[in-house]
Amino acid sequence: MTAPKNPGRAASLPATLAYAEAFTAESDGADRARQRADELGVEPISSGVSAVLTFLARTVSARAVAEIGTGTGVSGLALLAGMAPDGVLTSIDSETENQVAAREVLTGEGIASRRVRLIAGQALNVLPKLTDGAYDIVYVDGDPLEYVEYVAQAERLLRSGGLLIVHHALWQGLVADERNFDDEPLIIREALAAVIDDGSFTPVLLPVGDGLLVAVKA
Repeated sequence: MTAPKNPGRAASLPATLAYAEAFTAESDGADRARQRADELGVEPISSGVSAVLTFLARTVSARAVAEIGTGTGVSGLALLAGMAPDGVLTSIDSETENQVAAREVLTGEGIASRRVRLIAGQALNVLPKLTDGAYDIVYVDGDPLEYVEYVAQAERLLRSGGLLIVHHALWQGLVADERNFDDEPLIIREALAAVIDDGSFTPVLLPVGDGLLVAVKA
């Protein structure tokens, strides 16, 4: 049998990913948001995803961001940390309790209420009411069974050069298994295909957290 060229690579990969995830320290506010998530049974993004959100928001000097899935504010804090000082985050969540917790966290971090617009409701009812081409980033972390519709809405909402960011793009490693036809990985695969087939996006799929799709709109 031929020996692998780099036999240590596969064994070291999990440790490498863990190192990358923990590379950037989070704020005390993020810690509090994570504690609230634990109390409410909400799954927050990983620290690696948080770092990527801040990086991307800073890269495009984001002033208008639409977030699908407020949670307890972990992702909101990350996005706001990279946004312009006058930037406004519009965040949608169907769970009012989550948004109450997020507001407490954001206020505790000294973020002015005018910079965060929290909308309680179903994303597919709210998104059509938002302005075409007005957003620098659309961040998706909502119901995975609605991801295809979220992608369609994002294409309309984003300005040229804006970013579509989709969390859970690998869904516990199941998206890569094309023999798996569970609802979530199946729909997420369709959403990823929709981004590629759209023609107006240049995408990249990052193996950070539970998978992060990032796509730039032409």
